[in-house]
Amino acid sequence: MTFKELGLAEPILDALEAQGYTNPTPIQEQAIPILLKGKDLLGVAQTGTGKTAAFGIPILHHLYNSKNQQAGKKKVRALIVTPTRELAIQIGDSLTNYGKYTGLRNTVIFGGVKQGKQVNALRNGVDILVATPGRLLDLMNQGIINFRDIEFAVLDEADQMLDMGFIHDIKKIIAKLPPKRQSLFFSATMPKDIVELSRKILGDFERVTIKPEQATAEKVEQGVYFVSKKNKPKLLVHLLQERSSDSVLVFSRTKHGANKIVKKLAQADIRSAAIHGNKSQTARQKALGDFKDGKLKVLVATDIAARGIDVEDLALVINFDLPNVSETYVHRIGRTGRASASGIALSFCDKEERPYLRDIEKLIKQEVPRMPEHQFIDGDDDEPETAPQPRRPRNQSQSRNRSGNQNQNRSRNSNSRGRNTNRNNSNRNRNADN
Repeated sequence: MTFKELGLAEPILDALEAQGYTNPTPIQEQAIPILLKGKDLLGVAQTGTGKTAAFGIPILHHLYNSKNQQAGKKKVRALIVTPTRELAIQIGDSLTNYGKYTGLRNTVIFGGVKQGKQVNALRNGVDILVATPGRLLDLMNQGIINFRDIEFAVLDEADQMLDMGFIHDIKKIIAKLPPKRQSLFFSATMPKDIVELSRKILGDFERVTIKPEQATAEKVEQGVYFVSKKNKPKLLVHLLQERSSDSVLVFSRTKHGANKIVKKLAQADIRSAAIHGNKSQTARQKALGDFKDGKLKVLVATDIAARGIDVEDLALVINFDLPNVSETYVHRIGRTGRASASGIALSFCDKEERPYLRDIEKLIKQEVPRMPEHQFIDGDDDEPETAPQPRRPRNQSQSRNRSGNQNQNRSRNSNSRGRNTNRNNSNRNRNADN
């Protein structure tokens, strides 16, 4: 199937052709016809498969063909709500590309910057508004935005948007929308409890799920290193030095951790930059821009940016910290292996993170391949509790065997009084537990 066969407006087809897009991806092929009919939709597809075009193209088509499209000042008729600034900007750029011959106008609003320019853009009139929840609610409360003319409402990355951290904001926004509208939910993952919640917000909707049995991008080669927390920086430096020509995205669980990684890399003469919630929007955009342009080879990010980074030919993603939410892993590694490209995603796992790894493997329904032994393992603390172990280097094994034998000999030479004491203590502990 081609985009032309979907019956899209000519200006949109011309824009898609200019972008080099001829054939829709599976999520686009299934979702676009449903949305062109005006139905509500819950779309689930792995990251990097073209969900933005799947909802953006039908909205542009409807707005372009609408008779009142050019009647007077432009009004906000489509609203797209998304969790992060980076993703909002990315969606805005895509809509600009797809709709550049339609005469339709979009703008993006988000927090972390002064609202002046955003307010001016809204007052000049826009057809499509892309927003993060906080700034959207703020401008709503100021009376700058109203939703009287909204015909299309999209929640992108709905699993995160409807998570407990966003649910109250989303309910306030939904309450202000006209009841007669087309509602769209799109995400890479959709846990059952979120599906139930979406049923209360969507109307009579259809669902499109692309390859639900494969939670992670097919062309992403995965691997996990077992390493102590203190040796993670050393392993990271080692891997980056081995792949000095590649673009690498490193994920940290915390803002402080991201800054710390940048400092550690600087000590090894590896230039990097961090993007997270405490960074100004200007700093974040500069770092991301330099990374996309190839001026910066290593970008360190927290999960706030996990769903908003779309970089062509991103060779490697490294999870310096495993996420404590399994679905986040899917979004992180989905930054590489996008569209038809392949990629690699490596994760570091310390002893405290092994439960996170088990949860991730349960979600993606596969075991993340264990990487070979490396020189930064710190004793038995970093041996996984389960999963087969790669063969250890011979010298290291012999050394450990000798150490183990010595310990066993010492244990055998221990007097029976010590063993009896341990048994008595054990019995007392069991009695106390009972």
